[in-house]
Amino acid sequence: MTHSFTVIATGQSLIHQDFRATADDRLRAIEEIIRSADVSFTNFEMTVFGDHAGWPLKGSYFGYAPPSVLDCLREMGFNALSLANNHAFDLGPSGVLSTIEEASQRGFLHAGTGRDWQSAGAVAMKQIAGRTVGLIAMDAGPGPAFMYAEDPGQGRPSRPGINELRVERRFEVDQHNFEILSTLQRQFGSTDLEHANYAQPNDPPRIHTDREINFYGTVFARSVEQARRIAVDPQSAIAQLGAIRKASADGAFVIAYLHHHHWEPDWQRTPLWVQDFARLCVEAGARMFVSHGAPVLQAIEIHQDAPIFYGLGNFIFHTAHGDEEWSPSEVWKSVIASCVFNESGDLQRIELDPIVIGGLQALRDRNLSRLAYPVLAMEDAAVDILTELKQRCRAFGTELTIEGERGFISNSEGSAERLPSRT
Repeated sequence: MTHSFTVIATGQSLIHQDFRATADDRLRAIEEIIRSADVSFTNFEMTVFGDHAGWPLKGSYFGYAPPSVLDCLREMGFNALSLANNHAFDLGPSGVLSTIEEASQRGFLHAGTGRDWQSAGAVAMKQIAGRTVGLIAMDAGPGPAFMYAEDPGQGRPSRPGINELRVERRFEVDQHNFEILSTLQRQFGSTDLEHANYAQPNDPPRIHTDREINFYGTVFARSVEQARRIAVDPQSAIAQLGAIRKASADGAFVIAYLHHHHWEPDWQRTPLWVQDFARLCVEAGARMFVSHGAPVLQAIEIHQDAPIFYGLGNFIFHTAHGDEEWSPSEVWKSVIASCVFNESGDLQRIELDPIVIGGLQALRDRNLSRLAYPVLAMEDAAVDILTELKQRCRAFGTELTIEGERGFISNSEGSAERLPSRT
């Protein structure tokens, strides 16, 4: 890298419809920002119904879109996509292959899915603005084992799918509840044969000791407290971090992406295991870490001169209007994050443009139809979004400054002139 450059990250894009024909200055303002960066990145929270067709493999929250939605994202200014998420397999392997082909035909840098695990787990590389940019994208579930890519072996062919970051969910319970679970399992007459009959490929091993029990696919451990723990599988982490380390050593500016639905009950807090893994990705050589899952805006941290976005919420969110679970206003508020890096790939500053997904009017009156695209938040709405984000960032030692309707985060190790103000 010979000079500074800008990478934009947004919330996830769950896009069902192509809105390129819309004549709206508010949409043009969003596009102007997205197009201003060297790299503009979003998570494509969708699967394409293309030449390979496919069949629904999901009941609730199933979704797919025509290839034209990729044209829509491309025209907005995006040139980098994660394809690793819980919707990537909604049409099965056929949808994975169609999405890969359509994204490749449009020149996107994309990662996170492949014909097998070797391709799905690889760091995708592309020359952008004279630099080698690498992207690795992972999904940590929860999801069925068959949605994840698999290499051939043991008499099995390869399976197209998603790059999996394997995690294990464990529940810690007190002695009283542990004994109840053990008694129930004995009363039901659970046997090894029954366990094998219902087993899935990535189920934990069948255990039943005085400290741990596999209760029909979920591990419970006896403890002095009640807690849910998520632990990253060490071998899976080694593989992902190794790919980042190699790409970085080869001179690539690496963006690491993680999608997961193991969120905390209040949505805003970042799980400890995600914090640990994000920092490991940076220490392995990633110059930027982005995550989605909980559909709300979460904290931003700077670690070793690299930005960590623990959750950017939504950017495009085409879901059924009126769904009760999407009623919290936080679901419809986010930011566009413009990150400026120096010639060494170290972060200099982050500039934040607050947005309202679906339009400010629909945020105030849920009886109105939402726009198909985000708009810039103005006045009090902009300040409210940034103020809430500032509070979340503070816990990570990140100082966010609000000036007018924009937010700024400076990295003390870098300095540069501020980008021109948005008008």
